Amino acid sequence: MHEPLPSSPPNWYEKVKRNHIVRALETIQDLFIISLCVGLFAFMAIQLREMFVELLPPLDFPGVTSDILFLLILVELFRLLIIYLQEQRVSIGVAVEVSIVSVLREVIVRGVLETSWIQILAACAFLIVMAALLIVRMYLPPTFDGIDPEKRLSMRYKQPTIRQMSESNDNPLNPYPNKTVVADKRGH
Repeated sequence: MHEPLPSSPPNWYEKVKRNHIVRALETIQDLFIISLCVGLFAFMAIQLREMFVELLPPLDFPGVTSDILFLLILVELFRLLIIYLQEQRVSIGVAVEVSIVSVLREVIVRGVLETSWIQILAACAFLIVMAALLIVRMYLPPTFDGIDPEKRLSMRYKQPTIRQMSESNDNPLNPYPNKTVVADKRGH
């Protein structure tokens, strides 16, 4: 026989309600990121105009260099926001690259000879840590499909493509022509 329905709302109703709330919050967050992208793009345009004004004589070489490096930092931040909009994650590689360019910009703008040795030593230690993060990130398996700045090294963790599978089926050394032979990570 059938059991009577419970008087409390079903569990699926709570899941649907929760999913709607989460989607609404994600949409609001995406709108914030889009507004940041628009504002950053406008700021880059203003900064670019100021850089071209500084190119007029008398030429202020350190100022122009500083502006160019600052624009590169803004471009990387813009790319970070675009990756976030596409994949709903912050790219570790891009964030580390922005940090590296920012530190190098400060060292270049101030000048190595005018900066104290303690600050140079701290900047070197920071750059070594950031480089180690980039290297470690390259050897971690990818966690998302889509944009992968370290795509070259992460390809070894992906499944073989259809073309590779068909080539292995056509291989005369394959004793099982209907089975796909997949090499292990060492290439054997």
